[in-house]
Amino acid sequence: MNNRFDVIVIGGSAGSLLVLTEILDALPHQLAPPVVIVLHRLRNVQSEMGRLLSSRRKIVEPEDKEPVREHCIYLAPQNYHLMVEAERTFMLDYSELVNYSRPSIDVTFSSIAEVYGARTLGILLSGANKDGAEGLCQIMAAGGTGLVQDPRTASFDAMPQAAIDMCPGVLPMRIEDIKKFIIGET
Repeated sequence: MNNRFDVIVIGGSAGSLLVLTEILDALPHQLAPPVVIVLHRLRNVQSEMGRLLSSRRKIVEPEDKEPVREHCIYLAPQNYHLMVEAERTFMLDYSELVNYSRPSIDVTFSSIAEVYGARTLGILLSGANKDGAEGLCQIMAAGGTGLVQDPRTASFDAMPQAAIDMCPGVLPMRIEDIKKFIIGET
């Protein structure tokens, strides 16, 4: 079991849902680090994303000031930026869109980098814009590890490619390899 990380944060947008469910299905139930997921969703339409993902694993949308707990999988609530504060509690924010998105992957990744530093694993999946690339660079600058879905395997390669272009040392991987990395097989 991989114990190099205190938190795993995964961001995705267009084309990431199927690969995300594949990753979640591969996670061992005893995985200690909390997993924080940020997916772009439509802002003004009722979203079933939490229910859809929770049909596979128990996934919760955190409340403001809720502690980040081990063995939990969290999904950023629709239309809120999700951040982690120094006390390792969640903070919900309704400020301006970042990279045309709320929740913004960059916002979540950046706050987690500040709190968890080198004990962070950041993963960026398929998407049609550059949200997440800057945040992944911040995770890596704090000593954490950054993985991206190999752009050749992504439905939309803009997001992982932006991270590759911006973040020296980011590791592009096929989904199979990402799953193995998370559980410590590579």
